[in-house]
Amino acid sequence: MKVLSRDFYERGTSDVALTLLGKILVHRGHEGLTRGKIVEVEAYYGKGDPASRASRGKTKMNEIMWGPAGRAFVYMVHAQWLFNVTTEREGVPGAVLIRALEPREGIKLMRERRRVMEERELTSGPGRLTRAMGITREHHGLDLTDPKSEIIITEGKFERSKIASSHRIGVSADLEEELRFYVDGNPFVSK
Repeated sequence: MKVLSRDFYERGTSDVALTLLGKILVHRGHEGLTRGKIVEVEAYYGKGDPASRASRGKTKMNEIMWGPAGRAFVYMVHAQWLFNVTTEREGVPGAVLIRALEPREGIKLMRERRRVMEERELTSGPGRLTRAMGITREHHGLDLTDPKSEIIITEGKFERSKIASSHRIGVSADLEEELRFYVDGNPFVSK
């Protein structure tokens, strides 16, 4: 499992988002190992992006978006943890929200955490995937480029011809550019 390097994340946010599709999110927690292939993401910029946590400037909650790329940015929305990865060079805010995974390993543990049996229901949405993967606020700030980190993202394979895009989901104001990217036809993509 080759862990993605800091250089991978120190690029434009939408480029990082696109190339995260097919990569593998891994959580090596005290309860066990869970892994899933990333099948849906959304890109968020800083000032000028009305849907971004960084649109109104730096706060204690979002300051990680200005720091080094490749860090876990975890925050709560509607009583659900959301898992993001910071992007861009230091000083430029950006993050990619991981919206959905295709479960690969630790499915029994995911079912226990989510209390559902239907595999499609485990990780098809940002709140579902954090519960299934056991990701919480305690993981905020983890360096995802450190091979010894509890949470990492590793290389994976994907056919670019299957990528589709749309506007971001659940935002009250969006940019003209389509910044949600997903694997077209994958049953784990959120609805």
